Formats: sequence, structure tokens, C-alpha cells
Amino acid sequence: MDLELLVKKFREKDAYAFETLYEMYYQNISGVVFNIVRDSEIAEEVTQDVFIKAWNNAASYSEQKGRFFTWMLNIARNAAIDKTRSKEFKKKSQNLDAQIFVDIIQDHENLDERTNAIGIRNFVNKLADTCKKLIELLYFKGYTQKEASENLEIPLGTVKTRSRNCLNTLRTMLE
Repeated sequence: MDLELLVKKFREKDAYAFETLYEMYYQNISGVVFNIVRDSEIAEEVTQDVFIKAWNNAASYSEQKGRFFTWMLNIARNAAIDKTRSKEFKKKSQNLDAQIFVDIIQDHENLDERTNAIGIRNFVNKLADTCKKLIELLYFKGYTQKEASENLEIPLGTVKTRSRNCLNTLRTMLE
């Protein structure tokens, strides 16, 4: 079944389409969420929530605004960021011990595998260095535009313009 038909069936609440898209995108969505929350259990929970949100809001997806996968990634990114801003998450983060940080650092080596389930990392790597850094922060690490601005030491407006331009370039590469 081609992707367009699969998405159409998904929007019509077809369970087979849901299962198929879940299997296609689970690893990549989970990797993006993990990069933001840095906790396997929470990443699993948020990833499940992402698919439920997509299912419940499938009617809001518009082909004219972008690809289905991009729409799912945005849901995942936003859900993961929302989770990190929750009181529950902040409270849990305060209680982390040093071993968890060691695990995070060791697991960082596998980030490319987890976020590259459909090869998106290969396309990002073909972008200019400024785009690579920006997309890495915004989409793979879950930074807000303001945080990316501070991290890269460039004005917020520049971050917004560059992210739009970089995403347009990436979109062109994927067509």
C-alpha cells in the first residue's frame, strides 16, 4: 500500500493503517523523543502518546502543509518538550543520580541510529553546517528557537529565518 493511501486510511480510522504507520515510524519518533527527554521509559510513554494524538487528530493533517512524517515529528517534538516542562518531569529530574548521566552519555553514541530509522540524518548531513547545527538543536535535541539562539549566540530572528530556509532546503531534497 502506498503512503498516500495509507495516510488516507489512517485519517479514516483504519486500524491496519495505524499499525502499519506505527511500525514504519515508531523507531524514528521514539528516537527524537528520547533525544529530548533522555529517559527510555518516558520516551516510550511519550511515543505512545504521540501516536494516540496523531490518531485522534488525524483530520487536522493536511497534505498541502507538508509530509505526514513531518507532521508526526512535530507532534513528537512538541509532546516531548511539553513533557520536559511538566512539574512531574522536573521533579523526577531533580532526583537523578550520577549513574543515569553516565548512561545518557554512553547512549548518546547510539542517537544517530535511533533518529535515523528512515534515513533523515543522511539528508540533514548534506545541508550546510549552519543548517546542520540548527536542525540538530531544534529537531533532534528539542531546543526551543530561543534556546537555540542562545546556544548558537545568534539573534532569535536569525534562528527563525534560518530554520525556515533550512527546512525548505531539506524539503526540496526529499522531493
